[in-house]
This record gives sequence, C-alpha cells and structure tokens, in this order.
Amino acid sequence: MHAQVADARKEFHHQLSTRLIRENHAIAVDDLSVKGLARTKLAKSVHDAGWSQFVNMLAYKAARYGRTFIKINRFEPTSQVCSTCGHHDGPKPLNVREWTCPACGTRHDRDVNAAKNVKQAAGLAVTACGAKVRPEPVLAQREETRSHGIPAGCPAA
Repeated sequence: MHAQVADARKEFHHQLSTRLIRENHAIAVDDLSVKGLARTKLAKSVHDAGWSQFVNMLAYKAARYGRTFIKINRFEPTSQVCSTCGHHDGPKPLNVREWTCPACGTRHDRDVNAAKNVKQAAGLAVTACGAKVRPEPVLAQREETRSHGIPAGCPAA
C-alpha cells in the first residue's frame, strides 16, 4: 500500500512539474523549511505532499528545458508583507488565512498574497504596459537555410 501511494504521488509530481515547465518560461518557488515544518502539527501533511521531491523535479526539468527556476530565500517574509503597499505586518499563525493590511486596508488571502510577493522577489513582476511580452523574431542564419536544401535561385556557397 505504501509503495502504491508513493508511486501515485511521484507520478502526479512528474505530470504536474512537466506541465508547469512546458507552460511557463520561469518558475519561482518559496524555499520552505521542510525539516522545520515536519516538526510541527503539519508534519504529516508536509511529508504526504512531498514538497522537496516536487521542487527537485521542477529544478531539473527547468534546467533540461531551458527554463528559469528561482528559489526565494526562506527568510523572505512573503506571507507577512502586503503585496499592495509593502507594509510588513509581522508573523501570523498558520490558521490565519485572510488578513487586512493596517496601512492600506487591502484584504488579502494569505496564499495569493504570498504568491504575489514571491513573484516580486524573483524579479518576474513586470507591467504589461510597454513591456515586451514576446521576443523579436530573429532571421534564420545562412547555415540554417541549408537544413532543408538550398532554396531555388540561391547561389551555392
């Protein structure tokens, strides 16, 4: 039974990590202290999720497919800082899932706010206004044209 569950988890991690890497050019994750979380009430959940294994799969698949993989320092307070105004509100217990920023009054979901802060810390946040979304097309090099034969009318080199 344990081997069956481990195989199912590993298969899910492979499928999800491959999909994420194929669909995104850059992946940023929060470098969680898995050992630290394993000593809390969340120990079973952390180990069941296999977070370390999943992050390792993302890292090697990103390298294989030429994607950017960024780990944010575990001491970056991603769930404690308001993603709207940058106010640092301090640590919150894990049972606090939503909070309101005392500085700007924005209501935050803890996970969504942390995701925005991870994106900002990784340097991946850019505004769509004026930012280039796709790279400019590059003309094929002369050597590349011969990969399908020499086009008609071109002198042979």
